[in-house]
Amino acid sequence: MSEVVAIIPARGGSKGVVRKNLQRVGGVPLVARAVSAARRCPAIDRVVVTTDDGDIAAVAAEWGAEVVERPAELAGDEASSESALLHALEVLEEREVEVGVVVFLQATSPFIDVDALRSAVQLVRSRRRDSVFSAVETYGFLWEKGAGGAADAVNHDVAVRPRRQDREPHYLETGAFYVMRAAGFRATRHRFFGSIGIAEVDPRTAMEIDTPDELELARRIATLAESHGVRASSIPVDAVVTDFDGVHTDDTVRVDQDGVESVTVSRADGMGVSLLRAAGIPFLILSTEANPVVAARARKLGVEVRQAASDKAAVLRDWAAERGIPLSRIAYLGNDVNDLGCLDLVGWPVAVPGSHPLVLSAARVVLDHPGGAGAVRDLAERVLAARDATASTEGSRKGRGRRARDEASDHPTAPLEAS
Repeated sequence: MSEVVAIIPARGGSKGVVRKNLQRVGGVPLVARAVSAARRCPAIDRVVVTTDDGDIAAVAAEWGAEVVERPAELAGDEASSESALLHALEVLEEREVEVGVVVFLQATSPFIDVDALRSAVQLVRSRRRDSVFSAVETYGFLWEKGAGGAADAVNHDVAVRPRRQDREPHYLETGAFYVMRAAGFRATRHRFFGSIGIAEVDPRTAMEIDTPDELELARRIATLAESHGVRASSIPVDAVVTDFDGVHTDDTVRVDQDGVESVTVSRADGMGVSLLRAAGIPFLILSTEANPVVAARARKLGVEVRQAASDKAAVLRDWAAERGIPLSRIAYLGNDVNDLGCLDLVGWPVAVPGSHPLVLSAARVVLDHPGGAGAVRDLAERVLAARDATASTEGSRKGRGRRARDEASDHPTAPLEAS
């Protein structure tokens, strides 16, 4: 039976933004965001990333995509997206995958409208359309520069300026996705053919990243462009690393007449760390400064601490390597610019409310509780929730297996389980 296959071209080279497909928006690499959108779409059966880059391939595989290695001749600036798609289809055919519908997703669109994508797939799969593309409705008056730079009207009569409600809309292609019948695409070698349909997307999602300014804008508006009300209630990681000042504390310091510093910490945070330790989840406090209060708090909590870390990212990388923990399976909690290197390394960059704007734009999750007032407990509960959910899923799977064996033993014709 033919499948609906999402193919995401993601080459390593990029002129406008260096290593663009690995740049993060909302704490997640762009190629991973595209993979995640495709996997969240129930109409898609398989997700494939075609790339010439090992780092991109590793991220794609980690997020659940199959990888097709793209030849160098199809990864240059002159190579078309269509050529990459056609090559991927050839590889899938060699893997005995029958593709009925191709979903071409672009990683440079960070906010893919999954509901619109599902509707587009349904239009093509039902054969009501041969090709469907994402677009936003616009009532704008379009112009182009003519001879000598003079302006010429494109979609309107300059002598007639009807009100918006009296005009028919036009549709602006967003570039986020194209859905096509595989047979027609192979025959025409182009994304538009036959009966072409439009999938209207939420204007908040209509953004493409081609320049550093567009990348920075995407980072700043990520929380607004994402679906409203989404909260990462579970954070599936194998280790937790935190900054100290502004995370375990409210970022204030009291100094007495003898110059002795003191801070206030939360008992709730202490309990959160205790629960993580009981679950066997490694915990590290990583601080730029060398301060006795940090060491004292780490001893009280019974966790590791690394201080005087001028390059926190390097220390974090070494700590993870020593323990064999993938950086993608670590949550890092920070609040200020000296945390940015660590936030860019890990799979789950997390920020406390009121963090520096650059930290907030780098974070995948912003916690509900501020530093020194339950932020660490908040993070701990989400990490433990993911651990509990995994255990529950595995228990359910084992229970189904036991029930199946019990049912089989009740039927004389059932095959015996191999010993």
